[in-house]
Amino acid sequence: MRKEQLVQTLEEQLRTVKAERQSAMRDPALLAARTALKRFQSARLAASHADLLAAPDSGDAALFFLDELYGANDLGRRDADLERIIPTLQRMLPLAALQAITEAIVLDALSERLDMAMARALGERFDQAGYLAAYRATAAPAERERQLALVQALGESLCALVKVPFLSATLGVMRGPARLAGLGELQRFLERGFGAFKKMRQAGRFVDTIVGRERRVMHNIYAGAADPFAPD
Repeated sequence: MRKEQLVQTLEEQLRTVKAERQSAMRDPALLAARTALKRFQSARLAASHADLLAAPDSGDAALFFLDELYGANDLGRRDADLERIIPTLQRMLPLAALQAITEAIVLDALSERLDMAMARALGERFDQAGYLAAYRATAAPAERERQLALVQALGESLCALVKVPFLSATLGVMRGPARLAGLGELQRFLERGFGAFKKMRQAGRFVDTIVGRERRVMHNIYAGAADPFAPD
């Protein structure tokens, strides 16, 4: 995919995720439900992947996935940074880096839509049984499978990104101008993802492990397993 196509996709997905988040901001009850859901999911993911979080080799990458892709943190500032600097990113970053950013936002937009549907069904207070029922009722398996495919694609792009020559230097050069321009959140996101994957010896295996576990959880939930989060 060419840079122009990536930029078009990036702009479209940023508008989508912005609209979802703004709808929650206008509705305090929905915002509280969305926050409760994201905290539940973040805690569950931390438990399911505790070994990856604890391992020196993969701990930073696991935290990156939990905080930046599945966490309860507000990512609105990062997305606003992206909207402001898309032309600069298109000019300065190599294709592989722009692709990774675009894939992250495509994943974010889909995850936000799925989460908002669940939040509307659940409300602020729910238990695991309610969560599982809402998971099955608000999204078809194909949508969840697409979410996992996007996680896999993003992980593979990050694995490839660390092999791009001079990217570390490019990110370093961008650091000062980014801070001066008020783009610190975006710069932090880029450097954190790049740094976490660069330090891993087997980044591909890390991605396959996360996706494989989450696919098993997904299948267990739709199959009605009593404890779908239990390890094999």
